[in-house]
Amino acid sequence: MPTVATALRLLTVVSAAALLAGCGDPAPAEQAGPPPRPVQVVEVALKPLEVDKTFVGVIRARREIDLSFRVGGKISQRLVEVGDRVKAGEVIAKLDPEDLSLQLQSAEAELAAATANFNQTTAEDGRYRTLTQRGFASNADLDRKAVAKEEAVGRLERAKRALDLARNQLAYADLISDAEGVVVSTSAEPGQVLVSGQTVARIARLDEKEAAVALPETALASARADGATVTLWADPNRSYKARLRELSPQADATSRTYAARFALENADDRVALGMTATVTLHPAGHADVARLPLSAVFDRGTGPRVYVVDPKTRILSVRTVEIAGYTADTALVSNGLSAGESVVAMGVQTLEAGRSVRTVAAR
Repeated sequence: MPTVATALRLLTVVSAAALLAGCGDPAPAEQAGPPPRPVQVVEVALKPLEVDKTFVGVIRARREIDLSFRVGGKISQRLVEVGDRVKAGEVIAKLDPEDLSLQLQSAEAELAAATANFNQTTAEDGRYRTLTQRGFASNADLDRKAVAKEEAVGRLERAKRALDLARNQLAYADLISDAEGVVVSTSAEPGQVLVSGQTVARIARLDEKEAAVALPETALASARADGATVTLWADPNRSYKARLRELSPQADATSRTYAARFALENADDRVALGMTATVTLHPAGHADVARLPLSAVFDRGTGPRVYVVDPKTRILSVRTVEIAGYTADTALVSNGLSAGESVVAMGVQTLEAGRSVRTVAAR
């Protein structure tokens, strides 16, 4: 059995070993630095400074012509209906020609009378000149015959002009289309008595087609400077190049929008009048920008900066950036950042470069 002395020696050895163990390296908790700080970050995405703008409109013809008779009368025939295609020179409607024919006959009779009167006064003027030279007539008689001849000349000219006018008016009894197009409306029926200039039909020319839209005042500059395309709801897979042809200088009193017309290039028969169209404005010459929350940018007297998180070490670094502009809640960064980088979104005033962080995606 071990003696008391032996037991004491063993106790001494155990105590020394425990003391040596207590004098070793500190605990891991005492050796580590401050824990990583949680921060909200946003991922950088580069997008154009201005995005495409779209507006809904309607296909219209650039020129719509109201056809009307140049003389008054009773319609005897209307040869077209709404939707009919017409060609240049085609007869649209006709007036009853009876009264116009009578006016033509009256003008022809007046011309015949004026011609006879002219021939008579010319002959008398010639005879009196001969008699005056021989002394058988006075100069006063010769003057009267000369005046009568001049009046006959004037009457003959008036009769010729009246006959031309009567012939033209009879020709105006046929209403003729001036250009190729489609009938979009009619406003007179056979049997109706019209006055000169009263509309009979409206013809939309098909050589130029446009998209009519209403633009807000915020889109006026883009409409003037940007390129445009037009797509049809009936055929959304095909687009047509367009250009701004007309922009109203004054806003509509009710909608407070500006009427605009975009001319379509190479519009074919698939572009029908009245179709619903979408006009898209494409901004040109604008660089891509990163849209960051206003709370992500700070300035301590050396220009705008942001905190960027290293994706591997999770260590913060300061990055100087260029600001293209501000909106109500975002800063538009034009230079200094690359797509995919993580930027601290808020709380930047309490951070410093080199700090280890734990990232949380901002909502």
